[in-house]
Amino acid sequence: MAVESNADKIGYRLPEWELPDLSGSLVQVAEAGHPATLIAFVCNHCPYVQHVEAAFGEMVDSFAPAGLRTLAVMSNDVATYPEDGPEGMVAQKERALWNFPYLVDASQDFALELGAVCTPDFFLFDSALAVTYRGAFDASSPKNGNPVTGELLSEAITLTLAGESVPLPHRPAMGCGIKWAEGKEPAGA
Repeated sequence: MAVESNADKIGYRLPEWELPDLSGSLVQVAEAGHPATLIAFVCNHCPYVQHVEAAFGEMVDSFAPAGLRTLAVMSNDVATYPEDGPEGMVAQKERALWNFPYLVDASQDFALELGAVCTPDFFLFDSALAVTYRGAFDASSPKNGNPVTGELLSEAITLTLAGESVPLPHRPAMGCGIKWAEGKEPAGA
């Protein structure tokens, strides 16, 4: 069943976190000095992520020279979804040609703190590390026939890099619900 995000995090500041990348090196999530930072909650098995993963990689690469910092985060419970574990993450990063860190949120605490609910779920932060956009990549989904354009996220990145606000409402991100470990579900889930 598809799950949708909401825009309740606009203005929320990115918390201080360290998460390991695929080599085990710790990465500071909230790193000053970038005009924009994009956190994408993704995973290997989700058809909604697979639907946009290559276009997503190409799009964020095109914004990297302008100062966009991109981090992908996998927060699913790998005990119940082993295909989302390190081997699946490496395979996904290779097939989608991602040139940005892919981080592991094994405790799921980072996803809970940000309020991530689905894959993909996109959180865009400005230079002050405040959320400017929380929403969809575009209007496409695996079965609706709309083209994969990335236009919604692309426009949000363009505005954020220019120091402008992203007009509300934001189209909710939609995808597979994050696979929570027992006892980790957010309130109301």
